[in-house]
Amino acid sequence: MPEYEKAMRPEDITRLFVERSNAGDAAGVAALYEVDAVLAYPPGQRTVGREAIRALWEKVLAAGPRFEPEAPLPTLVSGDIALTSTPPKDGAGARAQVVRRQADGSWLRVLDQPEFTPPTG
Repeated sequence: MPEYEKAMRPEDITRLFVERSNAGDAAGVAALYEVDAVLAYPPGQRTVGREAIRALWEKVLAAGPRFEPEAPLPTLVSGDIALTSTPPKDGAGARAQVVRRQADGSWLRVLDQPEFTPPTG
């Protein structure tokens, strides 16, 4: 596995995700997740584990999508756990991730809810 830049702040993960996704690097995207992380994607489903997340991103990135950086909302930190979030530029819904500090001081995603919309009605 190549040596990747580590997220030394919770907010770094979003930047690294955009850079790696736009480079078509599914393994690099998966490296942002803990081994047993849970990703709520595709919509209505869960992808569990770094290897499954890598396989999913290989399929997604094969279509050549382009991601734009989104300004993060304030990060909520409690010890070695943090909640990060960004509002999509189109204003539809939100994105949220739970990240955990690793033994080397870097951060990885544990839970990832990349898209959810506000309740209707």
